[in-house]
Amino acid sequence: MKDLFANLAIITSLLYLYTQFTKDYPLSTHSSLKVKLIAGILGGILSNILMQYGIHFEDLIVDLRQIPILLLSFYGGPLPPIIAMIMVIIGRFMIGVNVSAAASNIYIFIVAICSIYIFKARIPALAKIVVMISFSNIIFSIFLYYLTKDMQILLALLPIFWIISYLAGYIGFYMIRYSRRSQLLFKKYKIESTIDSLTGLNNVRKFDEVFNKLSNEVKINRKKLALMYIDIDFFKHINDTYGHLEGDKVLKDLGFILRKYTREDDIVSRNGGEEFTILLQDCDLRLAKEIAENIRNRVEHYDFILNNGQTIKLTVSIGLSSFNETTSDLTLLIDDADKALYTAKRSGRNKVCVCNSA
Repeated sequence: MKDLFANLAIITSLLYLYTQFTKDYPLSTHSSLKVKLIAGILGGILSNILMQYGIHFEDLIVDLRQIPILLLSFYGGPLPPIIAMIMVIIGRFMIGVNVSAAASNIYIFIVAICSIYIFKARIPALAKIVVMISFSNIIFSIFLYYLTKDMQILLALLPIFWIISYLAGYIGFYMIRYSRRSQLLFKKYKIESTIDSLTGLNNVRKFDEVFNKLSNEVKINRKKLALMYIDIDFFKHINDTYGHLEGDKVLKDLGFILRKYTREDDIVSRNGGEEFTILLQDCDLRLAKEIAENIRNRVEHYDFILNNGQTIKLTVSIGLSSFNETTSDLTLLIDDADKALYTAKRSGRNKVCVCNSA
């Protein structure tokens, strides 16, 4: 019986590796044809490995080759289990062409086809797995009785086979589900760690990451890079007068305006509070000033509608710096844009100022 436990260990180990290597392209009924083909081939390979480590009674091989096919049916729909089934049939005949091989291949064909139909049943997920395994175990028991007709072997083998089959199916199902949930949570947290939850823009961490990346690219390619610092004028007054919820509404609307009136490749971020930045790739100072002035004008004439239905007006001040036009030192690009913003604030607000430190 240790061979069945070896099968269980192989299933557990290889499924874990599979979930790690395919975390970016998990198998589902909506997966691409390529993903389904690869999953079916890998499932067929796993089933053939399990046959090599099964229990051998003369021409008969007892193993858990059906488990990968059941899991493929559950997660991938018809195509992956059919591919795996074909590989199992070929693999079994390569071991030996005899009555046992023919019977085992008929068994795996029945299991594969029926598991596809069971998958379509409108029952809970775990119930589908139980029904699939139960059905395959019943069919296996019938075929084993037909091939051996030895009650001593049947009574010794079948109870253990049924238990390990259920165990392997549950572990496989649980492992894939747990890995998927963990991977989805990781992706979610990874995205949330770089996205401002209020506006949906990049946050300051993502801004720093992108700025460092673009700085390295600019040094190599000698392309232009402009930076825009944007600050809402008298935003504290909005919060004090209308409340922070209304202030949040204003920030969301401003984020929408910034995305709408920038180019597709421009990087828009909220760096904190009412301060926003825009990284303009391959953009000279003249074009950057045009974009900045357009944003300033759009904001000035935009009707900001609060949650209570009231409409208010506001303005923004913008500071601009540009690599090789206002500064030749990339490390000063942020400070220069911030200084230009300060100049815009100090000189009357609602204007675009360019750093003149070059």
